Amino acid sequence: MSRESSGASYTHGTGDTPLLGDTIAADLDRAVVAFPDREALVDVPSGRRWTYAQFVADVDRLARALLASGVAKGDRVGIWAVNCPEWVLVQYATARIGAIMVNINPAYRTHEVEYVLNQSGVSLLVASLSHKTSDYRAMVEEVRVRCPRLRETVYIGDPTWDALLAREAPADWPELSCDDPINIQYTSGTTGFPKGATLSHHNILNNGYFVGELIGYSEQDRVCVPVPFYHCFGMVMGNLAATSHGACIVIPAPSFEPKATLQAVQDERCTSLYGVPTMFIAELNLPDFASYDLTSLRTGIMAGSPCPVEVMKRVVAEMHMEEVSICYGMTETSPVSLQTRMDDDLEHRTGTVGRVLPHIEVKVVDPVTGVTQPRGTAGELCTRGYSVMLGYWEEPEKTAEAVDAARWMHTGDLAVMREDGYVEIVGRIKDMIIRGGENIYPREIEEFLYGHPKIRDVQVVGVPHQKYGEEVLACVIPHDPADPPTLDDVRAFCADRLAHYKVPTRLQVLDAFPMTVSGKVRKVELREKYAAG
Repeated sequence: MSRESSGASYTHGTGDTPLLGDTIAADLDRAVVAFPDREALVDVPSGRRWTYAQFVADVDRLARALLASGVAKGDRVGIWAVNCPEWVLVQYATARIGAIMVNINPAYRTHEVEYVLNQSGVSLLVASLSHKTSDYRAMVEEVRVRCPRLRETVYIGDPTWDALLAREAPADWPELSCDDPINIQYTSGTTGFPKGATLSHHNILNNGYFVGELIGYSEQDRVCVPVPFYHCFGMVMGNLAATSHGACIVIPAPSFEPKATLQAVQDERCTSLYGVPTMFIAELNLPDFASYDLTSLRTGIMAGSPCPVEVMKRVVAEMHMEEVSICYGMTETSPVSLQTRMDDDLEHRTGTVGRVLPHIEVKVVDPVTGVTQPRGTAGELCTRGYSVMLGYWEEPEKTAEAVDAARWMHTGDLAVMREDGYVEIVGRIKDMIIRGGENIYPREIEEFLYGHPKIRDVQVVGVPHQKYGEEVLACVIPHDPADPPTLDDVRAFCADRLAHYKVPTRLQVLDAFPMTVSGKVRKVELREKYAAG
C-alpha cells in the first residue's frame, strides 16, 4: 500500500539529491572554480558586470574590509538599502566572515529603524543615501544617538563606502559551521514590533539551492530579480538559487518598475523572471507590453499571494514562461516549503501552491487541537525540516509560540491538502471572515470575481457588521476607471453562483491597493480604513 495515501494531511519531500552541508562562502567558492568566466551579477541601471571570478574578488575585498573595521564572527551588520550590487556584495561578504547580516526594510521610518538597530545590536550599518522620499542619512543621524551599539554607518555611493573598501585586513577567515546564524530578517507583525527571524547558512543555502533545482537552473540561466533583496524572495530564491547553480543575477532597477523589468529581460536575455502577482499584472498591463522581446524566458517564480488564473494564462502564453513555478513560504522557513513543478498543469499552478520540497515535511492540523486533519479538510499549515529558523532573535517566548516542541513551524495560514499532496491556501487564520457563524475564505471569492469583465484586480476582506458579526467587502480596481462596476453589478454576477453568505454586501472601487514593499496587499489596512462603511 502507498504510505502517501493514508488519508492524513501529512507529507514529506523525498529526493535523490542530499542536503548541502556547506557554508554560503564554500558554496560560492565551488561556483567560482566551476564557472570563473561566466557572469555572476549584472546591474542594469549602472551597467556594471561581474564574472564569478570578479564577483568573489570583490566579495573577499569587502570581507577583509569588514574584518579591518572590527567586525567579527557573530557581530551584526545591518543593510538598509534598495536593490543594488553592493547589497549582494554585503550578503556574501558577511557570510564569508560569519557576521550576521540584518536585513532592514527600505520602507522603514525612524521609529522602526531605531527598534531594529537596537533589538539586533547592529554595530556597522550599510545604507543607501536616499530613495524616492527616503533620506536615509538624515534618518540615521536622527536615531544614532539612541543606538549605542551602532559604531559606524557606511553609505553606498558615498566616500564612506570607498573608505571602508580601502581598509585591508588579511584574508584570515574564521572557522564557520553551516549551522551558524548568518541572517536576521524582520517580519512585519500585525501588532507590536517586528520579530527578527534568525536563519543559518544551512537554512537559506539549501532552500535557495532546492528552489533552483526544481526549476532546472544551471550556469546557462540568467535570473531577473525585481523583487526586493531585503526579503527572502530576493536574497534566497533569487541570489542564492542563482549562485548555487552558477547562474547570473540580473538587477533591473533599485525597486520594482514594470518597464525597467521587461527591458532588462529583453536586453540581458533573461531566462527566469520573479515577481508577486501584482508585479506580473503591472507588466502585462503596460500599453507597450507587446513590443518587448521576452522569448528568452522559460521559467520564473511567482509567490507572495495566489495567482489569478487569467494572469497565469497570459504569463505562460505571452511571456513565454511555460515552466513558471508557484512557491509558498514564509521568512521563518527560509522561505519556501511548497512549490509547483515544471510540468504541472494550469490548474495546479493556480489552484494550489504546489507540493512539499525535498527534505521538508508539511501537515495540516486543527488549529485548536493540533490534530492532523484528513485530506481535503481545512486547517493550519505547519512545516518542519532544515528550513525552520533558529528562532526569533533574543525572543524565546515568541519563538515558542511559533515553533512547537516537535520543531513544527505554525504558519498561521489556513490550508487544504489534496489527495495528490498538493496544497491549497484558503486564507490566513486571522483573515478568515466569520459571518453569522459561516466561515468564509476570501481567496475563493477573489478568484471568482476575477472573472467579472469590469474587474482588473480584487481583494476581499471582512468588516464589522452589527447583526452578522462580519460582512464581505470587495475592494476592486476596475479595468476602465471611467466605467467601474457597481455593487449591483457584482451581486448580480454572484447570484446563483456563490452561496448567499459569500456574496459581497459592500463594494469599494480603488485606484490601487495599499502594498508592502515586497508587493503584498495590506489587507489589514483595507479592513481598518473601510470598517466604518
